[in-house]
This record gives sequence, C-alpha cells and structure tokens, in this order.
Amino acid sequence: MQRSLYAIMLDGGFLTKKLHAKLGRHATADDVMSVCERLQRLPEVSNYELLRIYYYDAAPSSESLKYPVSKTNYNLSTTERYRQAQSLFDQLVLKPHVALRMGEVRLSPEKWNIKPRAARDLLRAPRPLQDDDFILDISQKGVDMRIGMDMARLALREMVRAVVVVTGDSDFVPAFKFVRREGVKVFLDPMGSNVRVELKQHSDVVLDLDARPAIPVDIAGGSS
Repeated sequence: MQRSLYAIMLDGGFLTKKLHAKLGRHATADDVMSVCERLQRLPEVSNYELLRIYYYDAAPSSESLKYPVSKTNYNLSTTERYRQAQSLFDQLVLKPHVALRMGEVRLSPEKWNIKPRAARDLLRAPRPLQDDDFILDISQKGVDMRIGMDMARLALREMVRAVVVVTGDSDFVPAFKFVRREGVKVFLDPMGSNVRVELKQHSDVVLDLDARPAIPVDIAGGSS
C-alpha cells in the first residue's frame, strides 16, 4: 500500500539567516540539504513518503545605482552578497527532489535609508553624512504568497497529507489554518526561534530538532 505524501517547505530567507548565525558563514546548498535530511528522519513523517522539497526565496537584485552621498556607481551584481545568493540557488536547484519558488526583490523609490545607529550618532555629534551611514531600502515580494498558494494547492488537490514548514513568520497562520481544515497535518520547525504563539497554535506539532539526537537512517526517495 502506497504511503501518503508530505512536502518540506523552506522559507529560504529565514533558513539561511539561522544557518549563518549557527555556522558563522554563508549557507551552502549542502547545509540546506543537511537540514532537510534531518527533517526526513523525524518520527512524525516516518509513515509518509516525500513528495518534494520546496525552497522559497527571492533572486538577488542586479540593479545599478549610485551611493547616496558620493554619487559613485554601485552595481549590486558585483557584490559578495549577490554572488553567494546566486551560487546557493544554482547549486540547490540541482539537488534531488528540490524545487525553487522564486519571488523578487525591489528597491524603494528612495533606494536608501539612514541607519538607526548613524542617526543616533549624528544627533549626539553632528558631522557630514557618509555613504556608510545608509542602508539599501530593499524588500522581498511574492515569497510569502508563493508559500501560501503552494500549501493550498497541495492540500486542495490532495497531493500531500502533511507539510513540514521551516519558518518563523506568523504571516503563514492563515495558510496553516486552511490546510489543516483540508485534513493536512502541519509540522512547524522554527529552528529555535521564539515565534508568535498564533503560529504554534495553528501547527499540529512544533519541532525542536536541537533537543533531538541526529540518528542516521536511510532516507527514502520521493515522487516527482
């Protein structure tokens, strides 16, 4: 008898920040897959078969703009952040059972915001502004929406009966409530973050992987 399917859904921005804090470096595709492998070992999903791993993030901006004070050119596609992010996506898309769902990043019309610390320093001791006093006003678009839509699609089509979601974002509460009403179990991995109680309330199980031993077992393949 074929087992019911489940999906792993990764909030990429959240996951890579947590991995960077833990590892002290930029996360690689292998680091992400190590998290997924440990999730697949959970007893909560032992009676399910993996459908797919969905990774959600936004492609880095490649815009060219000018620094706010010096007005010298600043090409985002030449930055280390751009290179690291693009390398991660290029490697991750080739991993087994992984599908990337990409949103986009957008710069605000003003493009730059003054850093809070710089603003406080200037209030205490006025001085000429410097480029380093500013930070890009950039935001992700479409990432949360894609996670919610995929959760609803998988539930309504009865493609999965469980989802393991790695996030700390309480904006997913409506999606959690919807799929649970459709009979899908929701396992939340906040990676040790102190998430809002609403997110926990609308999960079936809140995972604490750091409190569990990493037991090596064979990982079953998934359906395409």
